[in-house]
Amino acid sequence: MEDRIEQTRNLYDSFVFGGDAGALRVAEKQLDTVRADLALARGRIVHGRFLENGDVDPRELALFEQALVLFQAIGDVRGEAEAHFWIGIYNQVVEGNHAAAVPAFERSHELAKQIDDRRTMSYALRHLGVAAQAAGRLDAAREHLEESVKLRRELGHLPGVAANMVGLAYIAAGQGRHDDARAIIDEARAIAEASQAHGTLRSIEEAHAAIAS
Repeated sequence: MEDRIEQTRNLYDSFVFGGDAGALRVAEKQLDTVRADLALARGRIVHGRFLENGDVDPRELALFEQALVLFQAIGDVRGEAEAHFWIGIYNQVVEGNHAAAVPAFERSHELAKQIDDRRTMSYALRHLGVAAQAAGRLDAAREHLEESVKLRRELGHLPGVAANMVGLAYIAAGQGRHDDARAIIDEARAIAEASQAHGTLRSIEEAHAAIAS
């Protein structure tokens, strides 16, 4: 963000001293990008506060929607994919509305795939899996989560791999594949411990207890 603001200063100088007529237009786009990035970042922080204390803040969705409009206006596909993802998160996690979240996740995945943004793809697939699991479509949920795990392994995002495996363990148990569920939990625990994913370890132990019972 600081780099972009510095670039706008240089672009202004290019206009004033160098007579570059297009410099101001480029500078405006840089600032719109900063505004979009800032809206998305603020929205994530507001969401984190929700996870921390459960208090719903109406600014969250508005910030994500503002980011989406700005990213679309400047043609930033990566940013647009992220904004769609976070709109889906708001609907799924804050509102508990999986049906409303699915189109946002699908659009996020579609856009991210266009530019090979595998990290955003992995997140969209994870939460499409969550929605499918909530709807009782366990085969679809498994497919989404396994594809997300594959992408996260490629990226070296091991805490994310472990988190997805928690979901896969619940799905295996729900399908009556209890030996698979236990093996998945054991692998998830090993990955989480190796990557010091302490928050995910708590989820793993909760899943272990639920599956064991």
